[in-house]
Amino acid sequence: MEPRKTKHLGRKTLQLWPFLVGILLVAGVGYLLASSVLGEKWRNASYDSLFVLRRIPLPSADVVMVVLDEESHEALKQPYDKPWDRRLHSQLLDRLTMDGARAVVFDIVFSDPLDAEVDKQFANSIAANKRTVLAVEERNDFSQGFPQKVMEPPLALFKNSAGDHFGLDIIYPEGDFEIRRYALDNGTFPSEALAAAQIAHPESVHSLIAGTNIYLNYLGPSGSIPAISFHNALDQTPGFYKDKVVFIGARFKTRFSGERKDEYPTPFTRTDGSLTFGVEVHATAYVNITSGNSLGRLSSSTEELIIVVLGVLIAIGFLLMRPWFTLASAILLSTAIFGIQYRLFSHSHLWFPWLIIVAAQVPLAMLWAITIQSFRLYVDKRLYEQTLSLYLSPKLVKKFASSPELLKPGAHKQTLTIFFSDIANFTSFSEGMNSDDLALSMNIYFETHVSECIHKTDGTVVKYIGDAIFSFWNAPEPQPDHELRACLAALLFKKQKTSFINKYEVITRIGLHTGVANVGNFGSHQKVDYTAIGESINMASRMEGLNKHLGTQILITEDTWKGVNTRLHTRYLGKFQLKGFQRSVGVHELLDEVITPLNKFETCFKQAVEAYQQRNVEESLTLFKQCSVMKPEDGPTKFYISYFETLINLPGAPWTGDVILYDK
Repeated sequence: MEPRKTKHLGRKTLQLWPFLVGILLVAGVGYLLASSVLGEKWRNASYDSLFVLRRIPLPSADVVMVVLDEESHEALKQPYDKPWDRRLHSQLLDRLTMDGARAVVFDIVFSDPLDAEVDKQFANSIAANKRTVLAVEERNDFSQGFPQKVMEPPLALFKNSAGDHFGLDIIYPEGDFEIRRYALDNGTFPSEALAAAQIAHPESVHSLIAGTNIYLNYLGPSGSIPAISFHNALDQTPGFYKDKVVFIGARFKTRFSGERKDEYPTPFTRTDGSLTFGVEVHATAYVNITSGNSLGRLSSSTEELIIVVLGVLIAIGFLLMRPWFTLASAILLSTAIFGIQYRLFSHSHLWFPWLIIVAAQVPLAMLWAITIQSFRLYVDKRLYEQTLSLYLSPKLVKKFASSPELLKPGAHKQTLTIFFSDIANFTSFSEGMNSDDLALSMNIYFETHVSECIHKTDGTVVKYIGDAIFSFWNAPEPQPDHELRACLAALLFKKQKTSFINKYEVITRIGLHTGVANVGNFGSHQKVDYTAIGESINMASRMEGLNKHLGTQILITEDTWKGVNTRLHTRYLGKFQLKGFQRSVGVHELLDEVITPLNKFETCFKQAVEAYQQRNVEESLTLFKQCSVMKPEDGPTKFYISYFETLINLPGAPWTGDVILYDK
């Protein structure tokens, strides 16, 4: 690699087309996601994520639920395929009347007559309570050959007793079955939550507009509103229900338990897996209405205007910045937008599709700005310096630039810690990829891992060999702790954020070896490569390849291990004679930066390897199989069992206590 001098060309006149394209791209994508069905998931995620990040549940005010659950079915011996005995409802309602409940909401449609005397008793209980809301069901009627919305009110006996206290039980889930919006009414009947609010807190409904929806402000995960099993409802202390609004319902909808499930996902479902049932949705809506903390949202046109304007400003601003300022600005801007949104959510009960900006427009603007800035660097003839910095450490770049003698051919012997990496199954997932897409993906991979792992520990990247990286430490600058630096770089590879190429997860395998090599410039006066050659280089390469056999990610030789054994957590895997080498080498798996006591599995594995090296056939195989039970996915354990059984099945096979490999 031959450095060349570049002239400083100064700042060029800014061209207009990058700005126009950037504005069109960033603002256009934002508008599309804000206004069309393509952005529905982005908008939903903006709503859902706010709840997941809220750690403290909201108070449930004066609400309690009495739940017709499985436990109550069994305890009260009620059928699953028929309505419950209405004497139970009558008894509960009488108790609630006696305690002075502020309102009672039945999320159950009592539309069919049962026992006349029992029905009359229940009607009397409703009339005596005077604050009971009965559910009205909205369903589709196909009798005319097309769906037609019809209302199914309670039985006339109950309807007369309840007066005009009726609530619509319908809940309208969205495409992903989650309930985000709650209908206040359907033009004929109020919802159950609104009907309850009209009784318990009539002053809270004055500002509500008929025919509108509210966005639910979930109090927390399912169960945030207190719930009592129906069969325990009468066992509460006297006065327990005083001034409370009681919602009575089941995990199954309408006429009788067991007819149809009534459970829905909420924003918390993605984190705890819980579902909420219909009566809790109604109770949540009631709390939102009466406390005034239901979520609001700007008009569609206002949201779209904000997103488009911000898109224009972000696109222009990023194009005027240097790459690192662009990244820092993107982080700061995203943090600020989230902070503003979260404050609006927490204090003003307002939500906005903020993820369209943070997760779509900002990254897109940043990617476009970096692309244009990289192109400008190329136009200004600075591509060489940028390319050089991708391959070599900053220290080496400075030496090449300031020390002409380093350009001359020549080498010397030096103890190095050599690093080889390779992407697992690269051939499989790169097959069929567009050349440009593959190049872009690999450049991102190389730049990230070199800057964040190798350069971060002052390593020297010698070259890229396909998808592999060849680098070393302790040259050109002496580094007394070169073994540790190389191992830390390997661990940084392992800790990098998961990335994908062609939808396949990128997993990097690494091999390290410390040994003497010839290092320096090899080539002619016109073109030289700063590199290292010798047996030690081949050993590091073989260690990388050994990962494939052992199912490991980072392997180091005994020579490297001696420099880090008191600093890093490793696992001894045994002695291996690799292809092309006459002597065996001790192999260790590099696990972590922090040394921890051996766990049960690691102790068992250590004993198995020791027994193997002592040629104790029965004990070694038994221990390896015990390890396999404790950790079935462990690659070295599976390798030893397979290799062990191969030796047993080969009569006269030499058993030296070392593992002999005939393949790379």
